[in-house]
Amino acid sequence: MIRYFERLPPVLVAIESCGSSHHWARLLQSFGHEVKLIPPQYVKAFVKRGKNDAADAEALCEAVTRPSMRFVPVKSKERQAACMLMTVRERLVSVKSQLSNAFRSYAAEFGIVGPAGRQNVTALIKRVLEDDNLPEMARDLFRLQAEEYAAVEARLAKIEAKLMKWHREDDVSRRIATIPGVGPIGSSMLSMKAPPPETFRSGRDFAAWLGLTPKDHSTGGRQRHGGITKAGDSALRSTLIVGATALLRHIRKGRHKPTPWLASLLERKPPKLVAVALANKFARIAWRLMISGGVYNRPVANMPI
Repeated sequence: MIRYFERLPPVLVAIESCGSSHHWARLLQSFGHEVKLIPPQYVKAFVKRGKNDAADAEALCEAVTRPSMRFVPVKSKERQAACMLMTVRERLVSVKSQLSNAFRSYAAEFGIVGPAGRQNVTALIKRVLEDDNLPEMARDLFRLQAEEYAAVEARLAKIEAKLMKWHREDDVSRRIATIPGVGPIGSSMLSMKAPPPETFRSGRDFAAWLGLTPKDHSTGGRQRHGGITKAGDSALRSTLIVGATALLRHIRKGRHKPTPWLASLLERKPPKLVAVALANKFARIAWRLMISGGVYNRPVANMPI
C-alpha cells in the first residue's frame, strides 16, 4: 500500500480519525498528498445501509467533499508525544486511586480505618504495616500492595516533573495558566489537545467543541435546551470543570473574591451548574488568549468576568 501511494500523483485522501490515523496522515503528506482526517461520527451519517469496507469508503468520499465538514488537524510527532505524556499521567493517577481504595478496603476488613482523603493514605499504610495483630499472610499482602503503591507514586512524580517542565517551556500553556482556576494541568491539556485557535470563529465555538454548551433540541420555533453536550475530549472538559469546582470552593472559604458575574450566578443557580458555566467561561478566555496572546487580566469590580 505504501508503494502504491508513493507512485500515485498527489490526491485528496480521507481517513477516519482513529488510533494510527495521524501516523498515516503524516506519511501520506510526505508523499505530497492532501490528507483530511474526519471524526467517525461525522462519517456515519453518510453510510446508506449496512456496514462494510465499501460502504465506509463511499461514505468517506461523500463526507470529505462537503463544504461544511469539520476535520481533525494532523498532529506532529512532538504533539503526539506531549499528549502521550498527559495520558500516561492519567493512567498512573487511576492506578494510584485503585490501589489506595483497595488498601483501604482490605484494612477495613481487619478493623483498621483511616481518615478520608488521598493525603492520608501514606499514614494508613504505615499504621497497617506496624500492626502486629494481623496474620502473617495479611501482613505480607499488605506489604506487597504498599510497595506497589510506592512504585506508582515514584513513577507519577517523574511524569509530573516532565509535565511541569513541558508547561514551563510552552508559551501558550504558561499564559493560559494565568486564568484563576485553570492551573498547569488544565493549561497544558488545552495547549496540547486543542486544535489551532484559528479553527474556531469564536470562544463560544471553542466551548461547544469541548462539549460545555447546552444540547439544542428545538423545532417549530420552540427552543429546548438540555444539559451540556459532553462532546469533544472528556478528560479536558472534566479537568476544566474540576478546576472551576476548586475555585468555587476557595470562594466559599473566603480565599478568593468572586467577580460580580460569578457572585450573581452563585445567588441564582446551584453550585454544579455554576461550575459548568465557569468552565465554559474558562474555555472562552483560553481561546482568546490563544488567538491574541497576552495573559489573563482580572476585570475591575464594575465589569463582568
